[in-house]
Amino acid sequence: AMGNAKWLGVRLRDVLDIAGVKPGAVAVRFGALDQPVVAGGPDFAKSLSIDHARDGEVMLAFGMNGEQMPLLNGFPVRLIVPGWYSTYWVKMLNDIEVLAAPDDGYWMAKAYKIPDTPGANVRPGQKDFPAVPINKMIPRSWVTSLDEGQAIAFDRSIPLGGIAMGGDCGVAKVDVSTDNGKSWYKTTLGPDHGKYSFRRWDAQVPLSHAGPTRLMSRCWNTAGIAQPMTPIWNPGGFMRGNIETTNIVVG
Repeated sequence: AMGNAKWLGVRLRDVLDIAGVKPGAVAVRFGALDQPVVAGGPDFAKSLSIDHARDGEVMLAFGMNGEQMPLLNGFPVRLIVPGWYSTYWVKMLNDIEVLAAPDDGYWMAKAYKIPDTPGANVRPGQKDFPAVPINKMIPRSWVTSLDEGQAIAFDRSIPLGGIAMGGDCGVAKVDVSTDNGKSWYKTTLGPDHGKYSFRRWDAQVPLSHAGPTRLMSRCWNTAGIAQPMTPIWNPGGFMRGNIETTNIVVG
């Protein structure tokens, strides 16, 4: 459910300028060719503030990785909203509507809402907290060179690699641990393909013992935000970005 692609298209700002946006515009709503899967269900549509829609980064893409947009990825045109969660990346785009008031449709007013609290975190069971539509992504990182449960031979140090993403900005650094977070080691970042792209990281890290071992990676983005050590909680399960662990067995 996750990928890292290079998109080809046109800036939404340019399309809006050609169409001519009237004074008083507040938001831009996007609709798609798909239809509700149940009778009477709300048709899927998402919106962005007019300033966000015109920031020069939001785009209408018709190409993906040097080829025509595949059907499963949104052919013929999809909306690209860099740094924001994919609920805004409307596939099979067929309608753009400029609104004079905030979007009060189901998919903005009720669905995909997060607590308007630091880190979108609330106590389990807590109710009546303020909520806002989900928006900016957060930093994440993963170990990819070893699989969960994989057995390896003991050595004083091993190569370790993975990927990281900064969320709504670039990756600044990634640290890794082989002792459940007691010690952390720097990694070397791979090529920078842009602030919204995945970034490869690699390191040579020590092993202190044989037996079950927890590998951990932690990303900081260029805004200074780091993955938290412990998970947040909210009813929708959104914005989970705590440090991931990969459990291996050292023999």
